[in-house]
Amino acid sequence: MRVLAELALAAALAIPAAALGEKAPQLAQANAALQAGEADKALALLNLSGGKAESYNLRCRVEYTLEQWDRAVSDCEQAVRMDGQNSNNHMWLGRALGEKASRASFMTAYSLGKRVRSEFEEAARLDPRNAAALADLGEFYYDAPGVVGGGTDKAERVAAQLDRIDGIRAHELRGHIAEQHKDYGTAEGIFKQAITASAHPAFEWMSLASFYRRRGRWTEMESAVRSGENAAARDKHAGVALYNGASLLIRTKRDPARAVRMLEDYLAGGGKTEEAPAFVAHTRLAQLKAQLGDKASASRERTAALALAHDYKPAQNLKF
Repeated sequence: MRVLAELALAAALAIPAAALGEKAPQLAQANAALQAGEADKALALLNLSGGKAESYNLRCRVEYTLEQWDRAVSDCEQAVRMDGQNSNNHMWLGRALGEKASRASFMTAYSLGKRVRSEFEEAARLDPRNAAALADLGEFYYDAPGVVGGGTDKAERVAAQLDRIDGIRAHELRGHIAEQHKDYGTAEGIFKQAITASAHPAFEWMSLASFYRRRGRWTEMESAVRSGENAAARDKHAGVALYNGASLLIRTKRDPARAVRMLEDYLAGGGKTEEAPAFVAHTRLAQLKAQLGDKASASRERTAALALAHDYKPAQNLKF
């Protein structure tokens, strides 16, 4: 299962400081550090925050950004044990389990897949207006095999729910459902409709670019990335779209200079979130700059990544 769409929307479920309450300043500060990509700082603050369900949820999410899937699962499980009526706790446990499943053996992945479905379904049941949880559930349904509870008919029902609370996510989901049915013309049309309907079209341009990548339509992919970059330049809330577009270019080994610029613009902007961790952006910049022959800059980017997350293995393992 592909948990979290490769071009996740910027509207991540960051916990606002007010929701954490004045009695939990460490939690509010830890959440701010998580959004800024300061994993080490976030974990240090969480060590001081006591044994609250919110603490375990935040720790899970920090570990998720660090790609420490076993630890993330363990802490999200604890958050669910302490507050099983919280939709977000179940959603994040489902996400962590999904990442673990994607790296597991077949039999283990089968068992974990059923747990992923259960957690996403519970998250959606507890809060039927949790658009992120519904989107994750819809993604599971269209992407997972029927043996673990997947099915595009179920995804269609989730899309109908999303129509009432988040039309853009509903568009995205229906586009992926059409892809699963190999109706690529309809899928492309739906992704294009989402661009015109969105208040932040930079994200939808990158989703369209991702569709073109999956179809091997490289020229159109690069054109969509450029359009997304231009849209992000006009939208202060769309910085993460730059990270998403750069990730596509890196994955397809195209236009590394543009990918560098997009990641640098993302890091220089004020819209950083946990969906696009700053230390990951620095790590990718290090790789790109090394490829472009600038090993001194690559070394500085690696140092910047490890200053934010000293235990991030991809940055530790970089060799120039």
